[in-house]
Amino acid sequence: MTPRIVELRQGLLKKNDQLAGLLRGRFQAAGLFVVNLVSSPGTGKTLLLEKTLTALKDAGNRPAALVGDLETDNDARRLARSGVPVRQIQTHGICHLEADMVERHLDGWNLKSYDYMFIENVGNLVCTSSYDLGESCRVALLSVTEGEDKPRKYPSLYHSADASVITKLDLAEACEFDREAARASLFDVRPGLRIIETSAKTGLGMEAWLDFLREQRELYAKGL
Repeated sequence: MTPRIVELRQGLLKKNDQLAGLLRGRFQAAGLFVVNLVSSPGTGKTLLLEKTLTALKDAGNRPAALVGDLETDNDARRLARSGVPVRQIQTHGICHLEADMVERHLDGWNLKSYDYMFIENVGNLVCTSSYDLGESCRVALLSVTEGEDKPRKYPSLYHSADASVITKLDLAEACEFDREAARASLFDVRPGLRIIETSAKTGLGMEAWLDFLREQRELYAKGL
């Protein structure tokens, strides 16, 4: 049975990669910078994204978001408070987003109307690393509550990331978070990885995060 399972998985990934390539072409043609946010559950993705959407909108940008969860539209309703277009993707038991899910939820959106699109992936550190969504940038989050060695335990995700955002820094002291150990763990998996330390609750590091997004979008627009 093993060879058949492996062949099926390879076929699914190949189909996903082909569609992701088409999506990437659509995003590039529209000048849309797409960010795939990936992490385990409870790292603070939604709060970080809510603050990000609000800040970008207030600065005159045009962001939008797709939110992935197994069930409920709770996060989409929460993010909609930012006043930007948000759509929920319910996977109904699938532990990750796939390119066809993203494609289906773009119906009716004029992609040229947006500067940034954020995809909040399902909370999962395994399957999400294998599925390309056509994104321009993949960001892996790491919360201070998770332990400094999380990147070593789940290397494929952090190795595939363009940057890592450390979240909930306001809880670092209470969690006895070892900042240098966490950075060393990230660099062991991905040497030179861009690391941004944040607390969406207090605002710490948010400007650095926004600067990173603007910088990456400018490089993307130049084809770099």
